[in-house]
Amino acid sequence: MSGSTGARVDWVDYAKGICIILVVMMHSTLGVEKAAGELSWLNGFIEWARPFRMPDFFLISGLFLASRIDRPWRQYLDTKLVHFAYFYILWMTIQFAMKSTGLLLEEGPLAALQAYGLGLIQPYGTLWFIYLLAIFFVVVKALKGVPPLLVFAVGAALEMAHLETGWLVIDEFANRFVYFYAGYWLAAHVFAFAREVDSLNPLGILLGLVMWGIINAILVSTGVAHLPGVSLILGFIGAGAVISAGVFLARFKFAKAIRYCGQNSIVIYLSFFMFMAATRAVLLKAGVIDDLAIVSLIVTAAGVICPVLLFWAVRRTPLSFLFRRPQWARLSETSRKPELVSSRSGRLEA
Repeated sequence: MSGSTGARVDWVDYAKGICIILVVMMHSTLGVEKAAGELSWLNGFIEWARPFRMPDFFLISGLFLASRIDRPWRQYLDTKLVHFAYFYILWMTIQFAMKSTGLLLEEGPLAALQAYGLGLIQPYGTLWFIYLLAIFFVVVKALKGVPPLLVFAVGAALEMAHLETGWLVIDEFANRFVYFYAGYWLAAHVFAFAREVDSLNPLGILLGLVMWGIINAILVSTGVAHLPGVSLILGFIGAGAVISAGVFLARFKFAKAIRYCGQNSIVIYLSFFMFMAATRAVLLKAGVIDDLAIVSLIVTAAGVICPVLLFWAVRRTPLSFLFRRPQWARLSETSRKPELVSSRSGRLEA
């Protein structure tokens, strides 16, 4: 299959790159609009991507789990739970320190401490994806003896329930688990689908993507996309579309920057918030650009590019712990090298 280099699967990196850019764009756009008190023309695109943006991210996250799920529990928990817990707590602390000044001054240290403690059970800020990944990895291994079709059916039912309990872990688990589990259980079929797409005429791929994009836009604009069952179907179809786009880009080596973003998707996800917030504040205060969509796109670019620059700057310094899990934060003794938050094997996690 075209689009594979060494140990990596290029279309996976491209698909992850598309996802992480869409995620940063969503947060950037909504943040700019909230601060300005009005919507921009980019809001329509953000809503268009809503049905598939996170489903595809979670589906791809589960693709390589089958090769690791049979590891002993201690080793498995080290790479699938402690790994993500380390980066979640570290970056939650950083986010909290940057955002809690007002709370500390207005309500005192006790209120700030309580708010910080709440972040351990109610995912903080933009980091809920990391939090949920750790839970998903543990749950899938724990359910390994359960018939996969039953697990998938329950996951689908949870997604269609559209739970709104107010607890992010419960609601997002219900909304996203089916996609992560599908990535794990149906990985062979996903890769077969990618190979099939790779064999198609490029114009056929583009035509299919255009038709999907139009249908998705119609269903979103009419509100049908949010209906139970429809949202599930659109999530999987949209994931297939992103995979197809990844295959197309990988075949022709287009937009290699997107692939690089995919290779470093977690690096971007962990730290984009601070560059996003700073750039947004500067641009809105300066008032030089009137078009909020353009402001959002600039903020998006800062949120994608600056985390990679930060990673480059610290990776060989004492600050490398920001993106590399040190030895002391490991359960397993199988590796003496600090663990990088992004991998070299086409996987989303370490």
